[in-house]
Amino acid sequence: MKGGTVQINWHDTKPVLTLDFHPISCLLATGGADFDIKLWLINSGKVQKKIPSASYQSSLSYHGSAVNALRFSPSGEQLASGADGGELIIWKLHATETGQSWKVFKSLLFHRKDVLDLQWSTDGAFLISGSVDNSCIIWDVNKGSVHQILDGHFHYVQGVAWDPLSKYVASLSSDRTCRIYVNKPQTKTKGVEKLNYICQHTIVKAEQQSTDDAKSVKNHLFHDETLPSFFRRLAWSPDGSFLLVPAGSYKMSASTETVNTSYVFSRKDLSRPSLQLPSASKPVVAVRFCPLAFNLRASNPAGFFKLPYRIVFAVATLNSLYIYDTESIPPIAILAGLHYAVITDIAWSYDAGYLALSSQDGYCTLVEFEKDELGLPISFSEPKIMNVENKSPIVHKPDDMVIEAARVDDSITADNTKAECTERLEGKQASPSLMNAPISNKPAKRRITPMAIDP
Repeated sequence: MKGGTVQINWHDTKPVLTLDFHPISCLLATGGADFDIKLWLINSGKVQKKIPSASYQSSLSYHGSAVNALRFSPSGEQLASGADGGELIIWKLHATETGQSWKVFKSLLFHRKDVLDLQWSTDGAFLISGSVDNSCIIWDVNKGSVHQILDGHFHYVQGVAWDPLSKYVASLSSDRTCRIYVNKPQTKTKGVEKLNYICQHTIVKAEQQSTDDAKSVKNHLFHDETLPSFFRRLAWSPDGSFLLVPAGSYKMSASTETVNTSYVFSRKDLSRPSLQLPSASKPVVAVRFCPLAFNLRASNPAGFFKLPYRIVFAVATLNSLYIYDTESIPPIAILAGLHYAVITDIAWSYDAGYLALSSQDGYCTLVEFEKDELGLPISFSEPKIMNVENKSPIVHKPDDMVIEAARVDDSITADNTKAECTERLEGKQASPSLMNAPISNKPAKRRITPMAIDP
């Protein structure tokens, strides 16, 4: 595994706010505060034993404001990009005499304010977007029209995720709630079912017994609007067996420190977290799953994910990145000290060969994995929906872990009381001053040595 910050002019020194890999090639798309989308070809660094590099290919210029989110469609033939001011554009790949080019296919107009996150449906026919206007919109891509508006949030929607099995969508907002919507299809006149998502769970607080055992106290499960990031990018596992939600905040009691965490929701019960993955000193702002599954390496009775394969995923805090798999409890790798400003997005290449992350400091980090370093890939052609083991609702702290673990109480429930929110999020830019994440040098984990960036 080799990785580091690639010191090139990604977006004219402006913040890089989002990135995504093409699903069938090593083409990387990045979006920035320079209003531009840039396409890069990632080059391996294995031969020279260096970090991978990026070669500029072309720019997609259309947006008139900062590009906050972009995602390729599952087929790779389209690219969706969301920007400030409510702009949402679908780009389509066209064959030309000299190769291929991307052209504007549709402009989806309805959001009144900045689009912060978006996600395609598995079949590529629909798109969900989240916005500063407090709403999620499900779009019919072929028609270029609004299919459904989900307007239950009371503050900015900073993350959206589409269940790969198409039963659920999820959203995460700075109103301190995560909403789970379930598809209750409506039958049209000719017997055709129409997508119709209704809110099934609103996850807000955890109920906890106080020290005197006389009263129970409810604590919020998520950070409020003062979280210094405009993104809370949540994600479903590729097989749909669980949902991973960032921006978690948990207190053991009123007198204890707040623990930054990401929550794992089992598909069997999406009303409350099954597990939590504690992070370092900074809040979690994004999670992303590797698109491939891998063979199990060994039997691990202490593991909490009872799956017939291993799933690998990345968890980004404001200033560090943790790579986990479902067969072990501690992270399998930790990256820290890579950027001077907050991390904004994560992306995996289609073959699990590369992992990329973007930052508001204007740079991106690329990590390259050796062949089969993450394991022997297997197919998701016939996914078995397994669930997080329910024998314990906590992730225990192994002796060699340096990040603090906290208990998620058995009595966590979905609380439908809406959180009170302030009118404005205080500042879009996060503080450039970062604290170093505590890192263990034990053999159980490997640390990527970052490359210095000249100030």
